[in-house]
Amino acid sequence: MKSGLGLFVSLGLMLGAVASASAQQELLDDPEIYEKSYFSNQCQSVQYGPDFISRIDVNNDKLVDVVTNHGEIICDGVRGPGCTGDGCPYNFYLQVKEGGYFMIATAQMYGYDFIQRFGNMVFVLKMHPRYCERTDSRPCEMTVRVRGTRFMTISRK
Repeated sequence: MKSGLGLFVSLGLMLGAVASASAQQELLDDPEIYEKSYFSNQCQSVQYGPDFISRIDVNNDKLVDVVTNHGEIICDGVRGPGCTGDGCPYNFYLQVKEGGYFMIATAQMYGYDFIQRFGNMVFVLKMHPRYCERTDSRPCEMTVRVRGTRFMTISRK
């Protein structure tokens, strides 16, 4: 079994975006408008499913954040541009007190549950089994908490 640092590095590599990069990003007024604008430029015809966007407080700071699910996009008749056998892209945006949002992470995964554990809201990310160092077909379930602007791995199975 990997150490806690190994779990964090594994999740960090999977998520891609890090807080230090976000400090250099320009704030977005609304991630939904930003992403829809992007796909309207990429697709001749685009449709968004009901679960394309979730507005939830991901880091327990009482501000409503945004998670987008590219598996809920139909671009030129093709569902889920960017989706692979590893899942679909999900983008995580945090809202700041001053107004606006910035992306803290992007992940290729099957989906997630957002649940309360021990008084805190946490994600249970459902991902390819290799993220749990397995070769079977059962999805890896990684439980993570967003603290500030960082994803912290709690457990994985």
